Amino acid sequence: MTIFTGLSAFPPTPANEEGVVDTQALSVLVDRLAKAGVDSVSVLGSTGTYAYLDRDQRNRAVTAAVEAAAGRVPVVAGVGALRTSWSRDLAVAAERAGASGLLLAPMSYAKLSDREVADHFKAVAGATGLPLCIYNNPGTTNFEFSYDLIVELAQVPGIAAVKMPPRVDEGYAIEIRQLRERGPNGFKIGYSGDWCAAPAFLAGAEAWHSVVAGVLPEPAVRLTHAAMAGDADETARLQALCAPMWTLFEKHGGLRTVYGIAEILGLDVGKAPLPVQGYIGQDQLAGLAAAIDSMTSAARWFPDA
Repeated sequence: MTIFTGLSAFPPTPANEEGVVDTQALSVLVDRLAKAGVDSVSVLGSTGTYAYLDRDQRNRAVTAAVEAAAGRVPVVAGVGALRTSWSRDLAVAAERAGASGLLLAPMSYAKLSDREVADHFKAVAGATGLPLCIYNNPGTTNFEFSYDLIVELAQVPGIAAVKMPPRVDEGYAIEIRQLRERGPNGFKIGYSGDWCAAPAFLAGAEAWHSVVAGVLPEPAVRLTHAAMAGDADETARLQALCAPMWTLFEKHGGLRTVYGIAEILGLDVGKAPLPVQGYIGQDQLAGLAAAIDSMTSAARWFPDA
């Protein structure tokens, strides 16, 4: 497998409300993911609250994650920032810290044009020798990559993959085929939006960039293995067990839901960065606990146990 294939787990970044990262708590999360058998750990994605952390804290988080992974699993570092120079500096620091890859989202305040985004990505990709994944996340960046732009960037040395958003029409096979027909050999196509992982894998996607795997890695690993093997029956069974969780993800968003999962599991993820206030409400937590039970029930996930 290459770095941008299989299951990439996106853990939250433990920090206090002032944005100071708890590197020990992050190390515990990364160690847990490595032991669970994820294919990579992506720190400082949207669930990792990269947009709320300053450069020094982000660099501390990457260093801590790489040290905790200890070569057992590759670490991908999110380097999205409002200015190209800032993203470039973060990329260089991530490479120096030992990260294996980069994830870049086109953050902006002023709406960016395709040309501005293309130049931004080319500059960051050229700053290091690390492979870079395009982070197509219009829900947070308000920028949606066209197929033309993805194909253009796929030709750039160092840009190795794209992380696509979920589709509303389940047209994954068509989208993947169109991108593959126009893109270079070896360019990897993966998806976020945890509820879409199974249909995307069955349609030929190569990676699942997973929020839930950051806190519930074992069921995500099992779903990944079934779907990547093309086992439609097993994938459907596991997807049904995940359905209550996917409903909550779609309703409340991954970021807040992950803080709720962590609270129930007793994982130390610190505080959500204000003004975000995490997953609140006892009625929500009750439904979330049931969803966790559905995903992790040993009798269901491991019928022979």
